Amino acid sequence: MVGNLFGLIGFPLGHSFSKAYFNKKFFENGLLDYKYELFPITSIEELPQLLIKYPSLRGLNVTIPYKESVLPYLHTLDFEAREIGAVNVIQISHSNILKGYNTDVYGFRKSLLDTLEESGLKKPHALILGNGGSAKAVKYVLKELGIPFQIVSRIPSEGLLSYESLKTDWDAYNLIVNCTPVGMYPNLSDCPAIPYEKLRGKEVLFDLIYNPEETTFLQNGKNANCFVKNGLDMLIFQAEKAWEIWKKSDLTS
Repeated sequence: MVGNLFGLIGFPLGHSFSKAYFNKKFFENGLLDYKYELFPITSIEELPQLLIKYPSLRGLNVTIPYKESVLPYLHTLDFEAREIGAVNVIQISHSNILKGYNTDVYGFRKSLLDTLEESGLKKPHALILGNGGSAKAVKYVLKELGIPFQIVSRIPSEGLLSYESLKTDWDAYNLIVNCTPVGMYPNLSDCPAIPYEKLRGKEVLFDLIYNPEETTFLQNGKNANCFVKNGLDMLIFQAEKAWEIWKKSDLTS
């Protein structure tokens, strides 16, 4: 029986790199009683039963669509997770206390700063595509860095732009961040409905998706001579931060 089990909850999970990534890390560190599994639950209401079924669970990653809906199932939240209102990492103590964290903040901040330096973009003004759990972490980082932003959503709401409005309200933005799952494997030909014909080659397109490596969103940006960045570095950075949390839990629980 596995002494320390970790995993990923979300649905669907066919796109995930986490299982191979963490199991390789466990092997390289000689942690033979550690294992990482995928748990594709179709409703967040399945989480309590999952915890009962796998009593050796010590930590979970959380992905689409449960980063926000998981909150009521947690006993406590880290400061940033509470401020953001979304969780992508859960620490499970030996006494079954669930604490939520948001390491997307760390991952996006580090990857974005690298991207801005590499691209040479000096005065970013961001357009955030989507308004879900991942977008909340992106908004938090942009506020922290003093980068102005506007949110685009399919669902009309006060203070949000519609995709239709981008046809006339576009020129102010030079950092476009896709926080939606549009274009994720297996729907490779899909892309957010922004006016790609208006790209001037001065924009940075950042896609939180990492599979495929180059989404149609990024291909369109590259075709317009824009600087493009996928979500793989962000994913690795946030995974390393998650491992730091879990290791600390293992020592102190």
